Amino acid sequence: MELLIMEEIKSKANYCLNCVTKPCSNKGCPLNNNIPGFIKAIKEENYKQAYEILSETTVLESVCGRICPHTKQCQGSCVRGIKGQPVSIGELEAFVGDIAIKEGYKFAEINNENKNKKIAIVGGGPAGLTASAFLLKKGYSVTIFEKYDYLGGLLVHGIPEFRLPKKIVKDTIQKILNLGLQVEYNKELGKNFTLQELEDKFDAVFLAYGANITTKMGVDGENLQGVFGGNQLLEKKLHPNYQGKKVAVIGGGNVAMDCARTIKRLGAEEVDVIYRRAEEQMPAEAKEIEEAKQEGIKFLFQNNIVKIIGNQKVEKLELIKTELVQKEGEKRKVPINIENSNYLIDIDYVIMALGSMPEQFTNNLELDLDKYGYIIVDEKNRTSKAKIFAGGDIAGCKGTVAWAARSGRDAANSIDEYLKNI
Repeated sequence: MELLIMEEIKSKANYCLNCVTKPCSNKGCPLNNNIPGFIKAIKEENYKQAYEILSETTVLESVCGRICPHTKQCQGSCVRGIKGQPVSIGELEAFVGDIAIKEGYKFAEINNENKNKKIAIVGGGPAGLTASAFLLKKGYSVTIFEKYDYLGGLLVHGIPEFRLPKKIVKDTIQKILNLGLQVEYNKELGKNFTLQELEDKFDAVFLAYGANITTKMGVDGENLQGVFGGNQLLEKKLHPNYQGKKVAVIGGGNVAMDCARTIKRLGAEEVDVIYRRAEEQMPAEAKEIEEAKQEGIKFLFQNNIVKIIGNQKVEKLELIKTELVQKEGEKRKVPINIENSNYLIDIDYVIMALGSMPEQFTNNLELDLDKYGYIIVDEKNRTSKAKIFAGGDIAGCKGTVAWAARSGRDAANSIDEYLKNI
């Protein structure tokens, strides 16, 4: 069996043209991984070298190889994909990450010259973990302050097991812990410590605690019993009993897909994903949409919510059909409600999966925020306070794991530059 897998991997690697211009890396990959480089090493069966090449830019190979929206990123820019199927870049990256865990390959040699400099990171999700790994590589003393009793953030509580096995996450994190990372578990900013305390004790601080409060639509009935935020539902796992119930999931991203597929697995009779645009405009990965369909989840495209109806609890949804109109200054077509196309559907639960926003305590940090409550940072991830940096979702980063990781890596480089110049 293992021989067959290795032969399949080699076949997929050999399919790569090893383009000199690297559009998959330079245009497609948020982390700018040297994709032709690591695939070339796979072709030569030098898996350690493949891992070392990837380790120059990422520490989440086994994770990103599984959950990145590859068709919209690296594989979407693959030259092979112009006339046929793109190279299976995600699968090859996951293979390298998995074999590195199995064989115990080291992420990097540690440079100990910066051990007297201490850095605090708030949040142990993709941005915080990536920043910590690259700072530890440079020899800094790094402590993560994590509000839960585990690291990983949304990799653990936001992405279901069927998409990302928790053992993969645990093993990936262990490699980072092995670099000498210190962790303060069950420590939440604003409750167990203040930002000022971190400023006093550390040479630099990186805020990477995410933004996981579900955005509301502002429609009538949104406060009825039976309306849930998708982000919190996945994070807290406080699901109601879905047995024999009809559930509507509002949104078109991967959070919506994860909610819908999880709820179906928990016994819902019917799950409808309601999205106001067309299928081709959905931000969710095409593979996730297709798998959701295969699992019996229904999609109501070009439908918008008018209101949620019920007496104390959800009973019905009023929907209205939309048409897509190209407006001046807009990159994609805008959904416009079609007059008199309203109709009702019976529903028991409504899950809002429309995006997320920061927690309220961010307003108390005395940092400059934008109109949506995100921390404002410059091109070097610097906030309005000298030694405070921010990245990932809390700084309004693009909402994928790879972009969060890129934000963490960039912040690590900026912190290194800052500490060397003070």
